[in-house]
Amino acid sequence: MLTKEQEFYKQGYKLIVGVDEAGRGPLCGPVVAGACILPIDYNNDDINDSKKLSELQREKAYEEITANCIAFGVGIVDPETIDQINIYEASRLAMKLAIKNMNHEYDLVITDAMPIYIEGKKVLPFIKGDATYKSIAAGSIIAKVTRDRIMNEYAKKYPMYHLEQNKGYPTKEHIALLNRYGPIKGFYRYTYGPVRNCIIKQEKLF
Repeated sequence: MLTKEQEFYKQGYKLIVGVDEAGRGPLCGPVVAGACILPIDYNNDDINDSKKLSELQREKAYEEITANCIAFGVGIVDPETIDQINIYEASRLAMKLAIKNMNHEYDLVITDAMPIYIEGKKVLPFIKGDATYKSIAAGSIIAKVTRDRIMNEYAKKYPMYHLEQNKGYPTKEHIALLNRYGPIKGFYRYTYGPVRNCIIKQEKLF
Protein backbone atom coordinates (compact mmCIF):
# COMPACT_ATOMS: atom_id res chain seq x y z
CA MET A 1 0.00 0.00 0.00
CA LEU A 2 1.34 3.46 -0.92
CA THR A 3 1.12 5.78 2.10
CA LYS A 4 3.83 8.42 1.58
CA GLU A 5 1.22 11.21 1.45
CA GLN A 6 0.88 10.88 5.24
CA GLU A 7 3.97 13.02 5.74
CA PHE A 8 2.23 15.91 3.96
CA TYR A 9 -1.09 15.38 5.72
CA LYS A 10 0.80 15.72 9.02
CA GLN A 11 2.10 19.09 7.79
CA GLY A 12 -1.46 20.31 7.33
CA TYR A 13 -2.00 19.70 3.63
CA LYS A 14 -5.46 18.28 2.95
CA LEU A 15 -6.00 18.43 -0.83
CA ILE A 16 -2.96 16.89 -2.52
CA VAL A 17 -2.90 16.56 -6.29
CA GLY A 18 -0.93 13.67 -7.74
CA VAL A 19 0.05 14.07 -11.40
CA ASP A 20 1.64 11.76 -13.96
CA GLU A 21 1.69 11.27 -17.72
CA ALA A 22 1.51 8.43 -20.22
CA GLY A 23 2.75 8.30 -23.79
CA ARG A 24 6.16 9.96 -23.92
CA GLY A 25 7.83 7.12 -25.82
CA PRO A 26 5.33 6.02 -28.49
CA LEU A 27 5.67 7.07 -32.14
CA CYS A 28 2.08 8.26 -32.51
CA GLY A 29 -0.93 9.59 -30.67
CA PRO A 30 -1.12 12.18 -27.90
CA VAL A 31 0.70 12.42 -24.60
CA VAL A 32 -1.87 12.28 -21.80
CA ALA A 33 -1.62 13.36 -18.17
CA GLY A 34 -3.84 12.48 -15.25
CA ALA A 35 -4.30 14.53 -12.08
CA CYS A 36 -6.09 13.23 -9.01
CA ILE A 37 -7.00 14.27 -5.46
CA LEU A 38 -7.73 11.31 -3.20
CA PRO A 39 -9.49 11.49 0.19
CA ILE A 40 -7.08 11.46 3.13
CA ASP A 41 -8.45 8.16 4.43
CA TYR A 42 -8.72 6.46 1.02
CA ASN A 43 -6.95 3.11 0.83
CA ASN A 44 -6.86 0.85 -2.18
CA ASP A 45 -4.30 -1.88 -2.70
CA ASP A 46 -5.11 -1.88 -6.43
CA ILE A 47 -3.44 1.52 -6.85
CA ASN A 48 0.15 1.22 -8.02
CA ASP A 49 2.44 2.47 -10.75
CA SER A 50 0.36 1.88 -13.91
CA LYS A 51 3.31 0.16 -15.60
CA LYS A 52 3.16 -2.58 -12.95
CA LEU A 53 -0.51 -3.34 -13.60
CA SER A 54 -2.14 -5.37 -16.36
CA GLU A 55 -4.66 -3.70 -18.65
CA LEU A 56 -7.56 -5.30 -16.76
CA GLN A 57 -6.09 -4.23 -13.41
CA ARG A 58 -5.68 -0.66 -14.68
CA GLU A 59 -9.26 -0.54 -15.95
CA LYS A 60 -10.57 -1.79 -12.59
CA ALA A 61 -8.40 0.67 -10.66
CA TYR A 62 -9.49 3.51 -12.96
CA GLU A 63 -13.17 2.88 -12.23
CA GLU A 64 -12.51 2.70 -8.48
CA ILE A 65 -10.36 5.84 -8.46
CA THR A 66 -12.74 7.99 -10.48
CA ALA A 67 -15.71 6.81 -8.38
CA ASN A 68 -14.04 7.60 -5.04
CA CYS A 69 -11.67 10.51 -5.62
CA ILE A 70 -12.38 14.10 -4.62
CA ALA A 71 -11.51 15.31 -8.12
CA PHE A 72 -9.63 14.22 -11.22
CA GLY A 73 -8.63 15.79 -14.49
CA VAL A 74 -7.09 14.81 -17.81
CA GLY A 75 -4.75 16.80 -20.03
CA ILE A 76 -4.16 15.82 -23.66
CA VAL A 77 -1.50 17.24 -26.01
CA ASP A 78 -1.64 16.24 -29.68
CA PRO A 79 1.25 14.98 -31.83
CA GLU A 80 1.63 18.21 -33.80
CA THR A 81 2.15 20.16 -30.59
CA ILE A 82 4.61 17.52 -29.40
CA ASP A 83 6.60 18.11 -32.60
CA GLN A 84 6.47 21.87 -32.10
CA ILE A 85 7.55 22.11 -28.45
CA ASN A 86 9.21 18.66 -27.84
CA ILE A 87 7.89 15.78 -25.77
CA TYR A 88 9.30 17.01 -22.46
CA GLU A 89 7.51 20.35 -22.70
CA ALA A 90 4.40 18.63 -24.08
CA SER A 91 4.34 16.33 -21.03
CA ARG A 92 4.66 19.35 -18.75
CA LEU A 93 1.83 21.08 -20.62
CA ALA A 94 -0.38 17.99 -20.38
CA MET A 95 0.16 17.88 -16.61
CA LYS A 96 -0.75 21.55 -16.20
CA LEU A 97 -3.89 21.01 -18.31
CA ALA A 98 -4.86 17.98 -16.22
CA ILE A 99 -4.59 20.03 -13.02
CA LYS A 100 -6.59 22.87 -14.56
CA ASN A 101 -9.26 20.48 -15.86
CA MET A 102 -9.83 19.07 -12.36
CA ASN A 103 -11.63 22.36 -11.69
CA HIS A 104 -11.03 21.99 -7.96
CA GLU A 105 -9.04 23.75 -5.24
CA TYR A 106 -5.87 22.13 -3.91
CA ASP A 107 -3.07 22.72 -1.40
CA LEU A 108 -0.13 20.89 -2.93
CA VAL A 109 0.92 19.26 -6.22
CA ILE A 110 3.22 16.23 -6.33
CA THR A 111 4.44 14.94 -9.67
CA ASP A 112 6.35 12.00 -11.08
CA ALA A 113 9.74 13.71 -11.54
CA MET A 114 8.35 16.66 -13.53
CA PRO A 115 9.01 20.19 -12.22
CA ILE A 116 6.01 22.40 -12.94
CA TYR A 117 5.50 26.07 -12.15
CA ILE A 118 2.01 27.03 -11.01
CA GLU A 119 1.72 30.54 -9.61
CA GLY A 120 0.93 30.58 -5.91
CA LYS A 121 1.10 26.78 -5.56
CA LYS A 122 3.72 24.45 -4.12
CA VAL A 123 4.79 21.76 -6.56
CA LEU A 124 7.14 18.93 -5.59
CA PRO A 125 8.57 16.48 -8.17
CA PHE A 126 9.58 13.01 -6.99
CA ILE A 127 11.64 10.49 -8.94
CA LYS A 128 9.62 7.27 -9.22
CA GLY A 129 6.79 9.11 -7.51
CA ASP A 130 4.24 6.80 -9.14
CA ALA A 131 5.76 3.92 -7.18
CA THR A 132 5.72 5.70 -3.80
CA TYR A 133 2.75 8.11 -3.69
CA LYS A 134 -0.77 6.78 -4.16
CA SER A 135 -2.11 10.02 -5.65
CA ILE A 136 0.65 10.07 -8.30
CA ALA A 137 -0.02 6.38 -8.99
CA ALA A 138 -3.71 7.23 -9.35
CA GLY A 139 -2.80 9.99 -11.82
CA SER A 140 -0.65 7.53 -13.77
CA ILE A 141 -3.55 5.07 -14.00
CA ILE A 142 -5.96 7.77 -15.18
CA ALA A 143 -3.43 8.91 -17.80
CA LYS A 144 -2.62 5.42 -19.05
CA VAL A 145 -6.22 4.18 -19.27
CA THR A 146 -7.33 7.38 -21.00
CA ARG A 147 -4.51 7.16 -23.55
CA ASP A 148 -5.11 3.45 -24.19
CA ARG A 149 -8.78 4.14 -24.86
CA ILE A 150 -7.85 6.89 -27.31
CA MET A 151 -5.37 4.61 -29.06
CA ASN A 152 -7.90 1.77 -29.24
CA GLU A 153 -10.17 4.11 -31.21
CA TYR A 154 -7.28 4.99 -33.52
CA ALA A 155 -6.69 1.24 -33.97
CA LYS A 156 -10.15 1.01 -35.55
CA LYS A 157 -9.44 4.03 -37.75
CA TYR A 158 -5.97 2.90 -38.85
CA PRO A 159 -6.05 -0.93 -38.69
CA MET A 160 -2.93 -1.34 -40.84
CA TYR A 161 -0.62 -0.36 -37.96
CA HIS A 162 -1.92 -3.04 -35.54
CA LEU A 163 -2.16 -0.43 -32.80
CA GLU A 164 -3.86 -2.87 -30.44
CA GLN A 165 -0.39 -4.23 -29.69
CA ASN A 166 1.66 -1.27 -30.97
CA LYS A 167 0.24 1.64 -28.99
CA GLY A 168 3.17 1.79 -26.55
CA TYR A 169 6.91 1.98 -27.05
CA PRO A 170 8.13 1.27 -30.62
CA THR A 171 8.19 -2.38 -31.67
CA LYS A 172 9.90 -3.98 -34.67
CA GLU A 173 6.47 -4.76 -36.11
CA HIS A 174 5.29 -1.16 -35.72
CA ILE A 175 8.39 0.25 -37.40
CA ALA A 176 8.04 -2.26 -40.26
CA LEU A 177 4.38 -1.29 -40.75
CA LEU A 178 5.27 2.39 -40.52
CA ASN A 179 7.87 1.92 -43.27
CA ARG A 180 5.32 0.04 -45.38
CA TYR A 181 2.40 2.45 -45.06
CA GLY A 182 4.12 5.70 -44.07
CA PRO A 183 3.18 8.08 -41.26
CA ILE A 184 -0.16 9.87 -41.06
CA LYS A 185 0.15 13.61 -40.50
CA GLY A 186 -1.47 14.77 -37.30
CA PHE A 187 -1.23 11.29 -35.78
CA TYR A 188 2.45 10.35 -35.95
CA ARG A 189 5.19 12.36 -34.24
CA TYR A 190 7.34 13.53 -37.12
CA THR A 191 10.29 14.57 -34.93
CA TYR A 192 10.74 11.02 -33.59
CA GLY A 193 13.65 9.11 -35.14
CA PRO A 194 11.83 6.11 -36.71
CA VAL A 195 9.16 8.40 -38.18
CA ARG A 196 11.74 10.88 -39.50
CA ASN A 197 13.78 8.03 -40.99
CA CYS A 198 10.66 6.66 -42.68
CA ILE A 199 9.99 10.05 -44.28
CA ILE A 200 13.61 10.29 -45.48
CA LYS A 201 13.35 6.80 -47.07
CA GLN A 202 10.10 7.75 -48.81
CA GLU A 203 11.61 10.97 -50.16
CA LYS A 204 14.51 9.04 -51.66
CA LEU A 205 12.06 6.89 -53.61
CA PHE A 206 10.71 9.88 -55.52
